[in-house]
Amino acid sequence: MGLDGILALFGLGPKKAAPKPASSPKGTSSTARKPGTAESAPTAGEKATEKARLKIRAQRTRTKVDIWKRFEPLHHSISGTMSSFYKVRETATGKIFGLKVLDPKKCAPIESRYKGLNKPPEGEIGEQILGPNIVKTIDWGVSTEGAAFVVEEFIEGALLHALLSKKELLPAAQRLDLVRQAAGALECVHRAGFVHRDICPRNFILGPDGRLVLFDFGLTVPDKPVFLQPGNRIGTPNYMAPEVVRRRQADKRLDIFSLGVTAYEICTLTLPWPRGTTGRTALAHDTLLPDDIRTHWPDIPAPFAAAIMGCVASDADKRPQSCEDFLTRIAKVTID
Repeated sequence: MGLDGILALFGLGPKKAAPKPASSPKGTSSTARKPGTAESAPTAGEKATEKARLKIRAQRTRTKVDIWKRFEPLHHSISGTMSSFYKVRETATGKIFGLKVLDPKKCAPIESRYKGLNKPPEGEIGEQILGPNIVKTIDWGVSTEGAAFVVEEFIEGALLHALLSKKELLPAAQRLDLVRQAAGALECVHRAGFVHRDICPRNFILGPDGRLVLFDFGLTVPDKPVFLQPGNRIGTPNYMAPEVVRRRQADKRLDIFSLGVTAYEICTLTLPWPRGTTGRTALAHDTLLPDDIRTHWPDIPAPFAAAIMGCVASDADKRPQSCEDFLTRIAKVTID
């Protein structure tokens, strides 16, 4: 969705100028940085790595690829908000892949928010996020038609959103397993140094082997305050953290909130707040108390319930401060 459309959804007027991020104290490690604090100056090694990435990025941007010569389309899925997805066969190898083609006009308003910040493209971000619950990025670049594309492993399966929309509760043990897998996927995103910004059931796919996979990084940004300044109200409203909609400085804990709403829905087929289709829906996330998950699942193990309800706290300081923290809280939970 374009910038004007996003702002119109919220009905809160034009975007205000964002404040400059606070400077980092010397000697602070970026890996040890607490959520919500400014990042430290990059090390010599980090600068060298970033320089190499910029060089590769420039080369891939200049080299245009005729994707419909390289790939044979086998199936075109429903187009997303800013892209189209295809199941394709690579003509040279016969291998099957997923091909995501971004719409330049729809992506431009979002990307313009990060002008001058050297934000990596989606494909480059995907290459850096690795894990068993993360879709594998194979290649990325720019097509001869000027559209960015991402080649990734093709996963046969069902969207988590589609499964939950059937309104048929999954077995209790599977609910716990899926929540753990979702948290594990998000942990990989954060460990790689990014904030996802759109954790919700639409961005997970469940394979026939039971593996839950996070497959979309269209709104993902580096975990740096400059990319998370007030005004960047992007994401899916039903899963959006209060600090995002209220124009506050955000950090990776916005993902923890979205994970909590997703986990709540996996467990109950409903949401902690009334469901809506516009940005105003998210305004309730710090004005109304969420429904206690026990109302919908009375027998949910107490530590599991407490961890999920902690994630959807309106105050980011009261949430689990990381995915590792969340997973630790539910580590001893068992469901037969």
